[in-house]
Amino acid sequence: MKKIVFGGGCFWGVEKVFSMITGVLNTEVGYANGKTENPTYEEVCNNDTDFVEVCYVTYDEEKISLENLLEKFWSIIDPTSVDRQGMDSGRQYRSGIYYIDEEDFDTLKKSKENTQKRYLMPIATEIEKLKNYYKAEEYHQGYLRKNPDGYCHIKFDD
Repeated sequence: MKKIVFGGGCFWGVEKVFSMITGVLNTEVGYANGKTENPTYEEVCNNDTDFVEVCYVTYDEEKISLENLLEKFWSIIDPTSVDRQGMDSGRQYRSGIYYIDEEDFDTLKKSKENTQKRYLMPIATEIEKLKNYYKAEEYHQGYLRKNPDGYCHIKFDD
């Protein structure tokens, strides 16, 4: 099983999107690459923790490729937006791809370069090694499944 972490604004919608993909075995929302330990949602939103809201994805590479996951990711965000997706604004809503396996870096870089060809503005999505990760509070897990009318900047067809 492989793992990759996506930050695309509010983590509720990102989790819903990836949880619906065949080959994705598990999704979990949390906070990545910040500078404190065990952050709470309130701290991430109100303090200078530098965390980004993310969806931690575990997938079966025999059923779905990293390239396919990346195509889906690019399709649900505005990669040129800085610290914002939809109506959500703030450092915690920046877009990013955080890798665990070094071998994934070249695929991520190539995907970003190919995506850049579709935009005039530079892509702001960061690609970084996952430095740290903390699972978000339980009420955030599967939030849009539990609250189907909850706010989300991503438009769903379901």
